[in-house]
Amino acid sequence: MASVKRRSFLKKAGAGLAASAVGAISAPAIAADMPAVKWRLASSFPKSLDILYGCSEILADRVKKLTDGKFEIRVAAAGEIVPGLKVLDAVQEGTVECCHSASYYFIGKNKAFAFDCAMPFGMTARQQNAWMYYGGGLELMREFFAEYSVINFPGGNTGTQMGGWFRNEIKSLSDLKGLKMRIPGFGGEIMAKLGVVPQTLAGADIYPALEKGTIDAAEWVGPYDDEKLGFYKVAKHYYYPGWWEPETQLVFYVNAKEWAKLPKLYQEAFASAAAEVNLLSVAEYDVKNPKAMLQLLAKGVKLHRYPLDSMVAAQKIAFELYDEEAKKNPAFKKIYEQWSKFRSTIHRWHSLAEHTMENFLYTTGSKR
Repeated sequence: MASVKRRSFLKKAGAGLAASAVGAISAPAIAADMPAVKWRLASSFPKSLDILYGCSEILADRVKKLTDGKFEIRVAAAGEIVPGLKVLDAVQEGTVECCHSASYYFIGKNKAFAFDCAMPFGMTARQQNAWMYYGGGLELMREFFAEYSVINFPGGNTGTQMGGWFRNEIKSLSDLKGLKMRIPGFGGEIMAKLGVVPQTLAGADIYPALEKGTIDAAEWVGPYDDEKLGFYKVAKHYYYPGWWEPETQLVFYVNAKEWAKLPKLYQEAFASAAAEVNLLSVAEYDVKNPKAMLQLLAKGVKLHRYPLDSMVAAQKIAFELYDEEAKKNPAFKKIYEQWSKFRSTIHRWHSLAEHTMENFLYTTGSKR
Protein backbone atom coordinates (compact mmCIF):
# COMPACT_ATOMS: atom_id res chain seq x y z
CA MET A 1 0.00 0.00 0.00
CA ALA A 2 2.84 2.39 0.86
CA SER A 3 4.51 1.87 -2.51
CA VAL A 4 1.21 2.61 -4.30
CA LYS A 5 0.83 5.87 -2.39
CA ARG A 6 4.43 6.81 -3.11
CA ARG A 7 4.03 6.19 -6.83
CA SER A 8 0.84 8.25 -6.82
CA PHE A 9 2.59 11.16 -5.12
CA LEU A 10 5.60 10.99 -7.40
CA LYS A 11 3.39 10.93 -10.47
CA LYS A 12 1.83 14.15 -9.27
CA ALA A 13 5.15 15.68 -8.31
CA GLY A 14 6.77 14.81 -11.60
CA ALA A 15 4.02 16.54 -13.52
CA GLY A 16 5.21 19.89 -12.17
CA LEU A 17 8.60 19.53 -13.81
CA ALA A 18 6.97 19.36 -17.26
CA ALA A 19 4.23 21.87 -16.50
CA SER A 20 6.11 24.81 -17.98
CA ALA A 21 5.85 23.13 -21.38
CA VAL A 22 2.20 22.07 -21.28
CA GLY A 23 0.57 24.05 -18.45
CA ALA A 24 -0.33 27.08 -20.52
CA ILE A 25 -2.12 24.86 -23.06
CA SER A 26 -3.89 22.35 -20.86
CA ALA A 27 -4.75 24.29 -17.70
CA PRO A 28 -7.37 26.69 -19.15
CA ALA A 29 -9.38 23.87 -20.69
CA ILE A 30 -9.28 21.81 -17.52
CA ALA A 31 -9.90 24.63 -15.05
CA ALA A 32 -12.59 26.55 -16.94
CA ASP A 33 -15.47 25.37 -14.76
CA MET A 34 -13.50 25.01 -11.53
CA PRO A 35 -14.25 27.15 -8.42
CA ALA A 36 -12.18 30.16 -7.41
CA VAL A 37 -10.10 29.41 -4.32
CA LYS A 38 -8.01 31.90 -2.37
CA TRP A 39 -5.49 30.77 0.24
CA ARG A 40 -2.95 32.51 2.42
CA LEU A 41 0.55 31.16 2.98
CA ALA A 42 2.63 32.33 5.95
CA SER A 43 6.38 32.10 5.41
CA SER A 44 8.93 31.75 8.20
CA PHE A 45 11.32 33.93 6.20
CA PRO A 46 11.66 37.65 5.43
CA LYS A 47 11.52 38.95 1.86
CA SER A 48 15.19 39.94 2.07
CA LEU A 49 16.14 36.23 1.97
CA ASP A 50 15.00 35.92 -1.61
CA ILE A 51 15.65 32.19 -2.13
CA LEU A 52 14.01 31.05 1.10
CA TYR A 53 11.07 33.45 0.84
CA GLY A 54 11.04 33.02 -2.93
CA CYS A 55 10.17 29.32 -2.61
CA SER A 56 6.66 30.36 -1.60
CA GLU A 57 6.34 32.89 -4.41
CA ILE A 58 7.35 30.26 -6.98
CA LEU A 59 4.79 27.83 -5.56
CA ALA A 60 2.02 30.45 -5.67
CA ASP A 61 2.91 31.47 -9.21
CA ARG A 62 2.99 27.90 -10.54
CA VAL A 63 -0.28 26.95 -8.83
CA LYS A 64 -2.00 30.00 -10.28
CA LYS A 65 -0.76 29.20 -13.80
CA LEU A 66 -1.61 25.50 -13.57
CA THR A 67 -5.21 26.33 -12.58
CA ASP A 68 -5.70 29.21 -15.05
CA GLY A 69 -5.80 31.69 -12.16
CA LYS A 70 -8.57 29.92 -10.28
CA PHE A 71 -6.43 28.85 -7.30
CA GLU A 72 -4.61 31.83 -5.83
CA ILE A 73 -2.21 31.73 -2.88
CA ARG A 74 -1.19 35.02 -1.27
CA VAL A 75 2.24 34.81 0.33
CA ALA A 76 2.96 36.69 3.57
CA ALA A 77 6.49 37.15 4.87
CA ALA A 78 7.48 36.39 8.45
CA GLY A 79 5.72 38.79 10.80
CA GLU A 80 3.08 40.00 8.35
CA ILE A 81 0.39 37.65 9.67
CA VAL A 82 2.21 35.75 12.42
CA PRO A 83 5.84 35.61 13.58
CA GLY A 84 8.10 33.32 11.56
CA LEU A 85 8.31 30.70 14.30
CA LYS A 86 4.52 30.58 14.73
CA VAL A 87 3.53 29.71 11.18
CA LEU A 88 2.82 26.04 11.87
CA ASP A 89 0.52 26.97 14.76
CA ALA A 90 -1.30 29.31 12.38
CA VAL A 91 -1.89 26.44 9.96
CA GLN A 92 -3.09 24.10 12.69
CA GLU A 93 -5.47 26.75 14.03
CA GLY A 94 -6.79 27.63 10.57
CA THR A 95 -5.51 31.21 10.66
CA VAL A 96 -3.87 30.46 7.30
CA GLU A 97 -4.33 27.50 5.01
CA CYS A 98 -0.64 26.74 4.58
CA CYS A 99 2.88 27.80 5.52
CA HIS A 100 6.49 27.40 4.43
CA SER A 101 9.04 26.70 7.10
CA ALA A 102 11.85 24.56 8.50
CA SER A 103 10.39 21.95 10.82
CA TYR A 104 13.29 21.91 13.27
CA TYR A 105 11.91 25.21 14.54
CA PHE A 106 9.15 23.13 16.09
CA ILE A 107 11.01 20.31 17.84
CA GLY A 108 9.64 21.67 21.10
CA LYS A 109 6.41 19.95 20.08
CA ASN A 110 8.17 16.68 19.29
CA LYS A 111 11.78 16.07 18.31
CA ALA A 112 10.59 13.85 15.47
CA PHE A 113 9.86 17.09 13.60
CA ALA A 114 13.57 17.31 12.83
CA PHE A 115 13.46 14.38 10.40
CA ASP A 116 11.43 16.53 8.03
CA CYS A 117 14.19 19.13 7.96
CA ALA A 118 17.74 18.38 9.14
CA MET A 119 19.47 15.94 11.44
CA PRO A 120 23.04 16.56 12.59
CA PHE A 121 25.38 14.14 10.76
CA GLY A 122 22.40 12.93 8.76
CA MET A 123 22.10 13.01 4.98
CA THR A 124 22.82 15.39 2.13
CA ALA A 125 20.08 17.11 0.12
CA ARG A 126 20.22 14.48 -2.60
CA GLN A 127 20.09 11.67 -0.04
CA GLN A 128 17.21 13.32 1.81
CA ASN A 129 15.22 13.52 -1.42
CA ALA A 130 15.89 9.84 -2.07
CA TRP A 131 14.62 8.98 1.40
CA MET A 132 11.55 11.18 1.12
CA TYR A 133 10.43 10.22 -2.36
CA TYR A 134 11.50 6.58 -2.65
CA GLY A 135 12.83 5.46 0.73
CA GLY A 136 9.64 5.64 2.77
CA GLY A 137 10.34 9.00 4.40
CA LEU A 138 7.33 10.79 2.98
CA GLU A 139 4.93 8.10 4.20
CA LEU A 140 6.48 8.14 7.67
CA MET A 141 6.35 11.92 7.94
CA ARG A 142 2.80 12.10 6.56
CA GLU A 143 1.69 9.62 9.21
CA PHE A 144 3.45 11.66 11.89
CA PHE A 145 2.04 15.02 10.77
CA ALA A 146 -1.48 13.64 10.60
CA GLU A 147 -1.42 13.89 14.40
CA TYR A 148 -1.02 17.65 13.96
CA SER A 149 -3.74 17.92 11.30
CA VAL A 150 -1.30 19.02 8.60
CA ILE A 151 0.04 17.53 5.37
CA ASN A 152 3.70 18.06 4.43
CA PHE A 153 5.23 18.69 1.01
CA PRO A 154 9.02 18.96 0.62
CA GLY A 155 9.57 22.44 -0.75
CA GLY A 156 13.21 23.42 -0.99
CA ASN A 157 16.65 22.66 0.36
CA THR A 158 19.71 24.73 1.17
CA GLY A 159 22.18 21.89 0.69
CA THR A 160 24.94 21.49 3.28
CA GLN A 161 25.16 24.66 5.33
CA MET A 162 28.17 26.52 6.65
CA GLY A 163 29.28 26.18 10.25
CA GLY A 164 28.73 29.72 11.43
CA TRP A 165 30.47 33.00 12.22
CA PHE A 166 32.80 33.44 15.19
CA ARG A 167 34.27 36.59 16.62
CA ASN A 168 37.42 34.65 17.55
CA GLU A 169 39.17 31.66 16.01
CA ILE A 170 38.36 28.15 17.26
CA LYS A 171 41.52 26.02 17.31
CA SER A 172 40.32 23.07 19.36
CA LEU A 173 37.36 21.63 21.18
CA SER A 174 38.33 23.48 24.36
CA ASP A 175 37.88 26.85 22.62
CA LEU A 176 34.14 26.21 22.34
CA LYS A 177 33.59 26.07 26.07
CA GLY A 178 31.63 29.01 27.40
CA LEU A 179 30.92 30.57 24.00
CA LYS A 180 27.44 32.01 23.51
CA MET A 181 26.22 30.90 20.09
CA ARG A 182 23.00 31.37 18.16
CA ILE A 183 22.12 27.80 17.15
CA PRO A 184 18.69 26.17 17.54
CA GLY A 185 17.41 22.60 17.52
CA PHE A 186 19.45 19.44 17.91
CA GLY A 187 22.56 21.39 16.89
CA GLY A 188 22.10 23.60 19.93
CA GLU A 189 21.69 20.59 22.23
CA ILE A 190 24.86 19.03 20.91
CA MET A 191 26.79 22.28 21.19
CA ALA A 192 25.57 22.60 24.78
CA LYS A 193 27.16 19.25 25.61
CA LEU A 194 30.39 20.55 24.06
CA GLY A 195 30.31 23.48 26.49
CA VAL A 196 28.65 26.10 24.27
CA VAL A 197 25.78 28.22 25.59
CA PRO A 198 23.18 27.97 22.77
CA GLN A 199 20.85 30.86 21.99
CA THR A 200 17.69 30.92 19.87
CA LEU A 201 17.37 34.17 17.93
CA ALA A 202 15.34 35.15 14.87
CA GLY A 203 17.36 36.08 11.80
CA ALA A 204 16.84 39.83 12.22
CA ASP A 205 18.18 39.72 15.79
CA ILE A 206 21.46 37.94 15.07
CA TYR A 207 23.53 40.81 13.67
CA PRO A 208 22.88 43.25 16.55
CA ALA A 209 23.61 40.49 19.08
CA LEU A 210 26.95 39.74 17.40
CA GLU A 211 27.79 43.42 17.09
CA LYS A 212 27.11 44.13 20.76
CA GLY A 213 28.91 40.99 21.93
CA THR A 214 25.74 39.52 23.43
CA ILE A 215 26.69 36.39 21.53
CA ASP A 216 30.11 35.21 20.38
CA ALA A 217 29.03 33.22 17.34
CA ALA A 218 26.06 32.50 15.14
CA GLU A 219 25.03 30.12 12.38
CA TRP A 220 22.49 30.84 9.70
CA VAL A 221 22.60 29.23 6.23
CA GLY A 222 25.49 29.82 3.84
CA PRO A 223 27.42 32.52 1.93
CA TYR A 224 24.55 33.92 -0.14
CA ASP A 225 22.12 34.44 2.75
CA ASP A 226 24.79 35.18 5.34
CA GLU A 227 26.32 37.99 3.28
CA LYS A 228 22.91 39.65 3.04
CA LEU A 229 22.64 39.69 6.82
CA GLY A 230 26.09 41.28 7.16
CA PHE A 231 27.61 38.91 9.71
CA TYR A 232 31.08 39.32 8.16
CA LYS A 233 31.18 42.91 9.39
CA VAL A 234 31.32 41.88 13.05
CA ALA A 235 32.61 38.29 12.99
CA LYS A 236 35.39 37.53 10.49
CA HIS A 237 35.93 33.83 11.21
CA TYR A 238 33.67 31.65 9.02
CA TYR A 239 33.60 27.93 9.77
CA TYR A 240 32.65 24.84 7.79
CA PRO A 241 30.99 22.41 7.50
CA GLY A 242 27.66 22.96 9.23
CA TRP A 243 27.60 19.40 10.59
CA TRP A 244 24.23 20.02 12.27
CA GLU A 245 22.70 20.69 8.83
CA PRO A 246 24.23 18.45 6.15
CA GLU A 247 21.03 19.37 4.34
CA THR A 248 18.10 21.53 5.35
CA GLN A 249 14.80 20.57 3.81
CA LEU A 250 12.18 23.29 3.75
CA VAL A 251 8.55 22.24 3.74
CA PHE A 252 5.09 23.45 2.82
CA TYR A 253 2.59 22.53 5.52
CA VAL A 254 -1.11 22.49 4.64
CA ASN A 255 -4.11 22.36 6.95
CA ALA A 256 -5.56 18.87 6.41
CA LYS A 257 -9.20 20.00 6.41
CA GLU A 258 -8.53 22.74 3.88
CA TRP A 259 -6.61 20.29 1.72
CA ALA A 260 -9.56 17.90 1.68
CA LYS A 261 -11.80 20.70 0.36
CA LEU A 262 -9.62 21.31 -2.70
CA PRO A 263 -10.66 19.92 -6.08
CA LYS A 264 -8.37 17.11 -7.20
CA LEU A 265 -6.89 19.30 -9.93
CA TYR A 266 -5.85 21.92 -7.39
CA GLN A 267 -4.29 19.29 -5.14
CA GLU A 268 -2.23 18.02 -8.05
CA ALA A 269 -1.20 21.55 -8.99
CA PHE A 270 0.00 22.21 -5.44
CA ALA A 271 1.92 18.93 -5.15
CA SER A 272 3.56 19.44 -8.54
CA ALA A 273 4.54 23.03 -7.75
CA ALA A 274 6.05 21.99 -4.41
CA ALA A 275 8.17 19.33 -6.12
CA GLU A 276 9.35 21.90 -8.64
CA VAL A 277 10.37 24.28 -5.85
CA ASN A 278 12.21 21.45 -4.14
CA LEU A 279 14.36 21.01 -7.25
CA LEU A 280 14.91 24.65 -8.13
CA SER A 281 16.01 25.95 -4.73
CA VAL A 282 19.04 23.65 -4.50
CA ALA A 283 20.12 24.62 -8.01
CA GLU A 284 19.81 28.31 -7.21
CA TYR A 285 21.88 28.01 -4.03
CA ASP A 286 24.53 26.06 -5.93
CA VAL A 287 24.87 28.95 -8.37
CA LYS A 288 24.73 31.82 -5.89
CA ASN A 289 26.73 30.45 -2.94
CA PRO A 290 30.08 30.18 -4.78
CA LYS A 291 29.83 33.77 -6.01
CA ALA A 292 28.92 35.04 -2.55
CA MET A 293 31.81 33.10 -1.00
CA LEU A 294 34.31 34.85 -3.29
CA GLN A 295 32.82 38.20 -2.35
CA LEU A 296 33.11 37.42 1.36
CA LEU A 297 36.76 36.38 1.01
CA ALA A 298 37.45 39.66 -0.80
CA LYS A 299 36.01 41.46 2.22
CA GLY A 300 38.51 39.85 4.59
CA VAL A 301 36.56 36.84 5.79
CA LYS A 302 38.78 34.04 7.11
CA LEU A 303 37.69 30.49 6.32
CA HIS A 304 38.32 27.70 8.84
CA ARG A 305 37.45 24.03 8.98
CA TYR A 306 36.06 22.85 12.31
CA PRO A 307 38.75 21.15 14.40
CA LEU A 308 38.53 17.39 13.93
CA ASP A 309 38.22 16.71 17.66
CA SER A 310 35.13 18.91 17.89
CA MET A 311 33.40 17.10 15.01
CA VAL A 312 34.23 13.64 16.34
CA ALA A 313 32.87 14.60 19.76
CA ALA A 314 29.78 16.22 18.25
CA GLN A 315 28.94 13.15 16.14
CA LYS A 316 29.23 10.85 19.16
CA ILE A 317 26.91 13.11 21.18
CA ALA A 318 24.41 13.38 18.32
CA PHE A 319 23.78 9.66 18.09
CA GLU A 320 23.68 9.30 21.85
CA LEU A 321 20.92 11.93 21.88
CA TYR A 322 19.02 10.09 19.13
CA ASP A 323 19.24 6.79 21.01
CA GLU A 324 18.06 8.45 24.23
CA GLU A 325 15.13 10.11 22.47
CA ALA A 326 14.11 6.87 20.77
CA LYS A 327 13.83 5.16 24.16
CA LYS A 328 11.22 7.62 25.42
CA ASN A 329 9.50 8.85 22.25
CA PRO A 330 7.63 6.20 20.19
CA ALA A 331 7.08 8.56 17.23
CA PHE A 332 10.77 9.42 17.11
CA LYS A 333 11.76 5.77 17.44
CA LYS A 334 9.56 4.64 14.55
CA ILE A 335 11.02 7.19 12.14
CA TYR A 336 14.57 6.97 13.49
CA GLU A 337 14.86 3.23 12.97
CA GLN A 338 13.93 3.44 9.30
CA TRP A 339 15.83 6.69 8.73
CA SER A 340 18.95 5.19 10.27
CA LYS A 341 18.82 2.08 8.05
CA PHE A 342 18.32 4.15 4.92
CA ARG A 343 21.10 6.57 5.91
CA SER A 344 23.54 3.71 6.42
CA THR A 345 22.72 2.14 3.05
CA ILE A 346 22.89 5.31 1.00
CA HIS A 347 26.09 6.46 2.72
CA ARG A 348 27.76 3.21 1.73
CA TRP A 349 26.65 3.60 -1.87
CA HIS A 350 27.62 7.28 -2.16
CA SER A 351 31.01 6.61 -0.57
CA LEU A 352 31.70 4.04 -3.28
CA ALA A 353 31.01 6.00 -6.47
CA GLU A 354 29.95 9.56 -5.70
CA HIS A 355 32.56 10.40 -3.07
CA THR A 356 35.40 8.76 -5.01
CA MET A 357 34.56 10.70 -8.15
CA GLU A 358 34.02 14.00 -6.35
CA ASN A 359 37.19 13.65 -4.30
CA PHE A 360 39.22 13.13 -7.48
CA LEU A 361 37.58 16.04 -9.26
CA TYR A 362 38.04 18.44 -6.36
CA THR A 363 41.65 17.54 -5.72
CA THR A 364 42.97 16.91 -9.23
CA GLY A 365 40.53 16.95 -12.10
CA SER A 366 39.10 20.41 -11.40
CA LYS A 367 42.53 22.00 -11.92
CA ARG A 368 42.46 21.28 -15.63
